[in-house]
Amino acid sequence: MLFLTIWPLFALICLGFALAARGFPAETFWPAAERLNYFVLFPALLVSSLANAPVNDPALLRLGGAAIATICAAAALLWGLRLLRPLPAARFGPALQGIVRFNTYLALSLLALLGGPDALERAAIYLALAVPLVNVLSILALSEGSAARHPLRLAATMLRNPLILACLVGFALALSGIGLPFGTQSLLKLLGQGSLPLGLLCVGAALNLPALRRNLSALAGAGAARLLLMPGLAAVVGHAFALPRTELLVLIVFSAVPTAPTAYVLTRQLRGDGPLMAGIVTAQTLAALASLPLVLWLVRALAG
Repeated sequence: MLFLTIWPLFALICLGFALAARGFPAETFWPAAERLNYFVLFPALLVSSLANAPVNDPALLRLGGAAIATICAAAALLWGLRLLRPLPAARFGPALQGIVRFNTYLALSLLALLGGPDALERAAIYLALAVPLVNVLSILALSEGSAARHPLRLAATMLRNPLILACLVGFALALSGIGLPFGTQSLLKLLGQGSLPLGLLCVGAALNLPALRRNLSALAGAGAARLLLMPGLAAVVGHAFALPRTELLVLIVFSAVPTAPTAYVLTRQLRGDGPLMAGIVTAQTLAALASLPLVLWLVRALAG
């Protein structure tokens, strides 16, 4: 079942590469598709997912605290390692995104399989807090941290980020209890359904095979950190926060899935190393076929 969940994602990346290699539909199509996904489709997905999230659930603080602690701990370790081995922002940004970001659709599909409706409700809480956080961290990494030295500039950058704005809107709708009336839920859901496949096609269109060969050590390091070390860190943090079984499952699964295809879009928008980011997404998606069963065994061992 895991194989059937993952392989279509990798197939879309390969299809995007094949289409772009043949010049179809046109060279100008792919940059326009990236912008459409970044500014319209994925924000629609976030708003529709968060508008009805159970924000008054008592598990919010514990799961949210564990999510923030896990992501911030990983980011702090990466910035510490950067002091020992300096990297330009164009490459450090993809490396950080390859470790702290997550493939939302894959995580949700796994949680639906493993935990049912309760896990999906907790996943909405996780997304409401983790999506803005990882986007802020990604912006700081890709911008060399310059935004942090200028609070007004950082605030302006955050407010221009459509993904962060979408999370704020969705969370506000959930807190107000308004939700998405008058059929807007269906509209945004339809828009959001196109986000993942288009994003994966764009990732494939940007693949550079010589660059992948040159970046093998970077891809291996990011893949091992994301797919093996991050779920281990999540398990430790989850036990420290004494999370119940369902909340612990959500935390570990979101920490174990490959990085988000939308990381590539943000990398291109902020002029980072796009081919490296595309390679990280592709390599992790393929490697997850082997790593996810190990993580699921870990979850069962912890639950037992």
